[in-house]
Amino acid sequence: MIDAFKSFFSARMAQPDDPVDEESGPPRIHVAACALLLELAYADDEFSDTERAHLETTIQRHFNLDVDTTRELMSLADRERIRAVDLFQFTSLIARHYDEAQKMVLLEAMWGLVFADGVVAKHEKALMRRVSRLLDVRPGFLAEARKRAEA
Repeated sequence: MIDAFKSFFSARMAQPDDPVDEESGPPRIHVAACALLLELAYADDEFSDTERAHLETTIQRHFNLDVDTTRELMSLADRERIRAVDLFQFTSLIARHYDEAQKMVLLEAMWGLVFADGVVAKHEKALMRRVSRLLDVRPGFLAEARKRAEA
């Protein structure tokens, strides 16, 4: 029982550059960003094929991954997303380790995902506002990211 607690807390206290799987997993910061994107994809209770294709392309390009690695990352991030109590474990990691430009790229990717299915649901907009606050971005960044994604 004690070993289970140690394992749980050591996994949660890992550094952002530490892999999730000590042998060959992706960096935690990649998992966190992917988990946020997946949370947004599921925000309207429908993760369409169009959204999935957009998300895979975005993750491949953003992290310079091949198709198989992208799908593995998405699977791992989805498991982490489902287990998470809230978004803070993901946003706090990103807020500490991404600079403003990286946060802007992530927000643009998130807006691109929102627009992918052609419908902007109120849950998606609310989640975007919440994530931008948790990422501690400057006022106006969210609107600027939206404009860039729309263009």
